[in-house]
Amino acid sequence: MMKLDGAISPENTLFVLLCFEGPDIYSTAGGLGTRIAELSEALATQGYTTHLIYIGDSQKPSVEHRIEGRLILKRWSQWVSQYYPNGVYDGEEQKLYDYNESVPYHIYSEIVRPAAAEGKMVVIMGEDWHTAEAMMRTSDLLHWFGLRQRTLMLWNLNSLMSLHRIDWGRLNFVTTLCTVSKYMKHKMWNYSVNPLVIPNGIPARYLQPVDQDAVTRLRAVARQNDPRRFFLFKIGRFDPDKRWMMAIEAAARLKESGHPVTLFVRGGIEPHGADVLRHAYHRGLVIRDIEAKRPNLQQCIDLIEQAGPADVYNLRFFLPEEFVRVAYAAADATLANSGHEPFGLVALEVMAAQGIAVTGSTGEDYAISFENAIVTETEDPDEIVGYLLYMQRHPEEQERIRQGGYRTSSQFVWDRVIANLVSKLEFLARKQNVPLLPIQTNVALHAPSAPQISNTKPASQAEEKVAEKHGV
Repeated sequence: MMKLDGAISPENTLFVLLCFEGPDIYSTAGGLGTRIAELSEALATQGYTTHLIYIGDSQKPSVEHRIEGRLILKRWSQWVSQYYPNGVYDGEEQKLYDYNESVPYHIYSEIVRPAAAEGKMVVIMGEDWHTAEAMMRTSDLLHWFGLRQRTLMLWNLNSLMSLHRIDWGRLNFVTTLCTVSKYMKHKMWNYSVNPLVIPNGIPARYLQPVDQDAVTRLRAVARQNDPRRFFLFKIGRFDPDKRWMMAIEAAARLKESGHPVTLFVRGGIEPHGADVLRHAYHRGLVIRDIEAKRPNLQQCIDLIEQAGPADVYNLRFFLPEEFVRVAYAAADATLANSGHEPFGLVALEVMAAQGIAVTGSTGEDYAISFENAIVTETEDPDEIVGYLLYMQRHPEEQERIRQGGYRTSSQFVWDRVIANLVSKLEFLARKQNVPLLPIQTNVALHAPSAPQISNTKPASQAEEKVAEKHGV
């Protein structure tokens, strides 16, 4: 970025990201953990000092520095997590209480105050409902100590869970509300708020070429010596919103109409999975469960080949990224046909591997049917069947969609998303009258100065009260 007056740059701005999920295996339960891990890494790679505060693995260091020290992971509530070993949402309410009580003062004392003394602005971004209260308390605390003007505070919504627990009026007053798609923006209108849209992104590495030898081999395994056989792939949580039943029924109807099909499925541990597989069984689909422990790409293909003929292969093991990308590229279509999808990262990942994504029509703002994807408008499985048969009759359309999808995915790499984010931050900084002059000296910018507080004793009665409340 050019260093012009009023421009945000790594020299005058640092980021604080608040999220329940994070990059640890313990801390990742879905797309939110992936989003926040990749966003924080991308910001640090661009040169921004980035603090990520999340519910971390109690067995890992409480603070960890990555990317030449610019990415600072802060594993919060570890003393609570040690009593709840089953992941980030085990003991959720206890962790939430601790997070709300302790994170705001840490942001003020250890991040914003030192940054303000150096003349820097701090961008604080909270993710989803778990961070709403902490964001509001942080704003109040910074206002109390005269530092709210030195920060931009954004709160981002990725899902519709637990929105009844949010004080929307207060949150909308103290932060700028954001979300990840126009679909989600319209959902938030129901709460009398109007958020900015800043899309999710994918890592630039996803644009690298996929192993074509592996693609050829996996496609041959899936075809089972029948070149007319459809090869489909579906990956995601076993959630009704993902329309698993629609996908299974489409596969069954293809088979019934004389069009054999191979469907690879990778779900989670959710109870809906039993319903999905039961329906597949009753519809006459032959199912094979495949289990393994952390196989590599070639081992994954070996396991499927050795499993024997089937219609549905239930992959009950962690799929390495290399295999997933090969499956995207090799399949005739990846069924990302969700009925409610805030953004639709899976479809973008498919596109980046030059695969064909069958999407729903909710948060996938980027999807244009038969240009860069196949977009379903209904819950009718025959819609999927019809589109697949059309593409089989028009192979030239398949290649055009694959190329169109790849071009679309390149527009959503994190570097481009961050450029979008920074442009909105500069707009908000001007609206809030936050100074953004390039830093040329050690003198702080002209703004309310930060209180000078000793490391051992608060400098005012107000700070003594806050410090006493938080046990410092």
